[in-house]
Amino acid sequence: MDAEFDDLKREFLDEAEEKVQEIETILKSGSLSTEPSCDRALYLAHQLKGAGGSYGFPNISTEAAALETDIERARDGGVDVSGVEGRVSRLREDIAARRQELTTS
Repeated sequence: MDAEFDDLKREFLDEAEEKVQEIETILKSGSLSTEPSCDRALYLAHQLKGAGGSYGFPNISTEAAALETDIERARDGGVDVSGVEGRVSRLREDIAARRQELTTS
């Protein structure tokens, strides 16, 4: 059972990495200020927030929740986009660290 759950965790981390890459693309293109792109980034962050804890990655959920908040604030002009980029970077690092833990366990 643990091996099967580890496989599911790896799959989640792969998908999480894809979501983070898509958010990064939105940020790099400068399109976070457009409604469709901002909505997409919020959706991706929300998915990460909800699923992270289910797979045993509470820090990913916490970081994604903060990312979601930061994206909302950036949309409303309350946070600089560079703050969002920093949050995305930390989320990427955490995903990589969790992947490494699965590799060594």
